[in-house]
Amino acid sequence: MKILTVVGARPQFVKAAVVSRAIKNHNSSNAISSSKYHVDEKILHTGQHYDENMSDVFFEELAIPKPDYNLAIGSGTHGLQTGQMLIEIEKVLTREEFDLLLVYGDTNSTLAAALAASKLNIPIAHVEAGLRSFNRQMPEEINRVLTDHLSKWLFCPTGSAVKNLINEGINTPNVINVGDVMYDAALFYSKMSLTRRSELTDRLPEKFILATVHRPASTDDPKILLSLLEILEEAGKKYFPVFFPLHPRTKNLMKSNNDYFGRFNESNKYVIFSEPLGYLDMIFAEKKSELIMTDSGGVQKEAYFHSKPCITMRSETEWVELVEAGWNYVTGISRDSIMNVLQKISNKDWQAAPRPSLFGNSDAGEMIIKNLIAI
Repeated sequence: MKILTVVGARPQFVKAAVVSRAIKNHNSSNAISSSKYHVDEKILHTGQHYDENMSDVFFEELAIPKPDYNLAIGSGTHGLQTGQMLIEIEKVLTREEFDLLLVYGDTNSTLAAALAASKLNIPIAHVEAGLRSFNRQMPEEINRVLTDHLSKWLFCPTGSAVKNLINEGINTPNVINVGDVMYDAALFYSKMSLTRRSELTDRLPEKFILATVHRPASTDDPKILLSLLEILEEAGKKYFPVFFPLHPRTKNLMKSNNDYFGRFNESNKYVIFSEPLGYLDMIFAEKKSELIMTDSGGVQKEAYFHSKPCITMRSETEWVELVEAGWNYVTGISRDSIMNVLQKISNKDWQAAPRPSLFGNSDAGEMIIKNLIAI
C-alpha cells in the first residue's frame, strides 16, 4: 500500500510522528512476510507553518522522516493558501500512484489535500475525525466538517466524535474510535522531555502559568489581543508569572502595532515572552507549569495528559469531555470569567478530579495502520 501523508502545521507533525512510527514498526514486524502488507509512506509538507521553530525543529526532535515533498506555500488568506495548496498537491497526486491519502486535524492543508484527492478518486483517511465546536465562524470547523464528509476512513479520538459523525449521517464501519494519537505522543515523548536540558530550563520561574494564544479570533484584532495580554499580566501580578511562547501570528501583530502594545515586551516582569517552543520543550513547560491558559485545541488536551487545570480562552471547545471531567474551563475572553476561574484554582476550591481514560489506550497509531492494511 502506498500512502501520501500531508502535513502543514506543528500539531500535525506530532500526530504524523505517531503514525509514521507505527508504520515503521509494522513494516519491520515478522507479521508482514509478504510485500502485500508493506506500507510505503511518502510525506508532503505544505509549508503552512514555514518558520523554522514551527516546522523544522519538529521533524528533527520527533524523528519524522524528512518530507518527500515540501511545497513551501507559506502564509496568505484562507482562500489563497488553500487554493495554492490544492494546485500543488494535485500535481503530486498525479505524479505518483497512491492508494490512499492520509490527513490530520483541521487546517487548510487538511482540506486542500482532501479536495485534491477526492477529485482524483483517491480514498482519504482522516485522523482526528468527528471533532465539532459547532461554531461555523471558525475556519477550522469548516475544514474538519468538509474533510470528514469527503473521507472514506474516519479515525475518531473519542466516543463523542463518533456520535457527532453519526448525527451528521456518517454511520459506516469505517468510522472507528481508535483513541487520540496526541495521547500516544504525550506518553512516548514525556520522559524524553524531562531528561533534556535546554536554555528553557533556566528561563522558567519556579512556579508559573503557561499561556498560548494563536487563533485568528484572538490575534487578528489588536484590541482583542491587547485585552488578553492585559488579563495575562493581571494573572501574573496576582498569582504566578505567565510564560508566553509567541506564535508567529501573535508576534507579527504585536510587532506591527508596537506603539499599541507598549509595555508588552521582553522587559515585562509579569508576562515572560519566548520564541515558539519545540515539542519536547513544550511538554517540559506543560509538566512544570501550575496551570495552562490557551486558545489551542491541542494544548487543552496536553494539559489534561499532564494533570494540569486548563482555562480555554474561547467561547467553545471541541473537547467537551475535558469540561465534563472538571479539568477544563471555557471562559471566552471575559476578564471577569478568567479571573474567577483563576481565583477558584488558587483558593484550592478546585481539586484534582479523577482523570478517566478519555483518549484511548495509547495505541491509536497501531490501530490506524491495522485498519488500513485490512482494506
